[in-house]
Amino acid sequence: MATSVNGKNRSAAEPHIIARNLTMAYGSFVLMRDLNFVVKRGDIFIIMGGSGCGKSTLLRHLIGLKEPATGEIMYGDVNFTRAVPEQRELMLRRFGILYQSGALWSSMTLAENIGLPLGEFTDLTPAQIREIAALKLALVGLKGFEDFYPNQISGGMQKRAGLARAMALDPEILFFDEPSAGLDPISSRLLDDLILELRANLGATIVVVTHELASIFTIANNSVFLDAESRVQIATGDPHDMLAHSKDPRVRKFLTRGQEGGDSVGNHE
Repeated sequence: MATSVNGKNRSAAEPHIIARNLTMAYGSFVLMRDLNFVVKRGDIFIIMGGSGCGKSTLLRHLIGLKEPATGEIMYGDVNFTRAVPEQRELMLRRFGILYQSGALWSSMTLAENIGLPLGEFTDLTPAQIREIAALKLALVGLKGFEDFYPNQISGGMQKRAGLARAMALDPEILFFDEPSAGLDPISSRLLDDLILELRANLGATIVVVTHELASIFTIANNSVFLDAESRVQIATGDPHDMLAHSKDPRVRKFLTRGQEGGDSVGNHE
């Protein structure tokens, strides 16, 4: 049975992000070529594959920090790759990004960190910005921590504060780069649960770079698998379906951590 997002059947959801014949390169070195995938509105989409396959580089292409060697990225019916700078700037305001470290300013309180984009891109008063910052922190389980500094809270809490800042402008799409990096298993699972809760409550499309099987099988309903050796995508779709039906030994080895015949899905649901 198809999963629903805000009462809508996800299988019928419209495409939100489309990669067409995308090639990523550093000079003459081609990292990945001919990537083609679709992220539907409301998906939790995983970019996965082994080390060095270009997962984080693909995320940087999706948010415009790096330009494709060839191909294009579409957001709905708008060509992000070909957009003029003014149009791209407006599109970027619909994105929220959580980097590996959380990327919080150490000299600012959590409320001040979250208020940065609000102060830059809105006409809200300082009191209104403070109120919204408190609301975003409450959404990620940090109510009452507005005046704490990043070095006064744990790594897991810093990730959640970074997520609150990513949500400051109510983005349509959230991008996470290795959100579980450096977290213990309990904090990692709490972050996974938070991602699922935010998708359910906000209806956002979420794109996650990760190699963590527990997270992949807990949160994902769609994905692309990048293979470093062949430099192409070798699978796309629901990771559970990949594990159940893929005949490609590279996909199966990754999704079972080399433990063929194990119950990887069962262990992570």
